[in-house]
Amino acid sequence: MSDDELEALKRKKLLELQRRMASRQEKQKPDDTYKILARVFRGRAWEVFNEAKSQYPGEMAQIEPTLLSLIAEGRFTEIDGEQLFALLRNIGLDVRLNTGIKVVSHGKTQSLSEKFKESKH
Repeated sequence: MSDDELEALKRKKLLELQRRMASRQEKQKPDDTYKILARVFRGRAWEVFNEAKSQYPGEMAQIEPTLLSLIAEGRFTEIDGEQLFALLRNIGLDVRLNTGIKVVSHGKTQSLSEKFKESKH
């Protein structure tokens, strides 16, 4: 067999493998995706994941299958919110999370801005 024939055969096999992988990912239901992620997500990982998905839907559509395959390979056994946030940051996604500081004073919970307003009066 010549080198050209061998290369053509390799390309054909590669295309066939890519088609099978793409069809497998399309067949994967969202319920399955969430079950797989639920096995490894800890803490605030769901919050980070959902915020990233709402802020970067196109990018997350590409990242999600890769993340699932890494989990399937056993490279991730647990992912907490901070790790997922750092991972997305390293990829280049600046996920903005809704954060706030709460103060408990005399059994009453207030935001920090409310506490400052109250102390000015």
